[in-house]
Amino acid sequence: MILSGKARLAGVLGWPIGHSLSPRLHGYWLRHYGIDGAYLPLGAPEAALERVVRALADLGFRGFNVTLPHKESLLALCDEVTPQARRIGAVNTVVIDGGRLQGDNSDAFGFAGCLRDAAPGWQPAAGPAVVLGAGGAARAVIVALQDLGVPEIRLANRTEARAAELAEALAAPGVAPIRALPWAERCDGLEGAGLLVNTTTLGMSEQPPLDLALDALPGGALVTDVVYVPLETPLLAAARARGNPAVDGLGMLLHQARPGFEAWFGRAPEVTPELRAFLLGA
Repeated sequence: MILSGKARLAGVLGWPIGHSLSPRLHGYWLRHYGIDGAYLPLGAPEAALERVVRALADLGFRGFNVTLPHKESLLALCDEVTPQARRIGAVNTVVIDGGRLQGDNSDAFGFAGCLRDAAPGWQPAAGPAVVLGAGGAARAVIVALQDLGVPEIRLANRTEARAAELAEALAAPGVAPIRALPWAERCDGLEGAGLLVNTTTLGMSEQPPLDLALDALPGGALVTDVVYVPLETPLLAAARARGNPAVDGLGMLLHQARPGFEAWFGRAPEVTPELRAFLLGA
């Protein structure tokens, strides 16, 4: 990695930040493309967030990614926010231009890129999409699915009222209607589906398991999990065991990083098998 006094600077902002794979990911691209730049972990508690953000602009940073718990807070701190970030309700990518903070959200881009890369045979028109969960990841996934043109979205969350609120918030003319389902009907909702997406933490390492019988899911339906710890969640393992194609959550992380890297460092990066192997070796 080249690093001079003219190095371009970026990073990832969150609290805590030690768990983030983003410095390893962007560091790989910086070395691979021989770019004079650095990408740093930037820890900032909520009370110091605005001061840290303004300091990054003063220090000449080109921008930064945003992770938990600051994605929603950055909406108010940015000088400009893209329609996509407004729609998703969070900022995960900031470009600093002339001291002004331009906020965007690349999570929907990342999810769509993951599907195109890992499941090129999947067609949005194959059938309704079932989404489990109603948090920030679910918002981005639903926006991506609406933009891809799925015919219907069935949304199930353990708190039914939250699913109904999200369905109402993302309803719009010309995109897939969203039908909120009671959590108790999540298995029945798989009937005729072309895609199943788990955006909850259920099944993640050190979290409770996801209780979901796949009997009603068509054999050709694609199954994906946005978490990547573990890479092969019990849901993905169960899907593969019955013959369904399955996609892990690492691809979403890789693809959502591409727009920011290009904006900060001037090079459109590629997601490759070598990159995946490097991250999995962390």
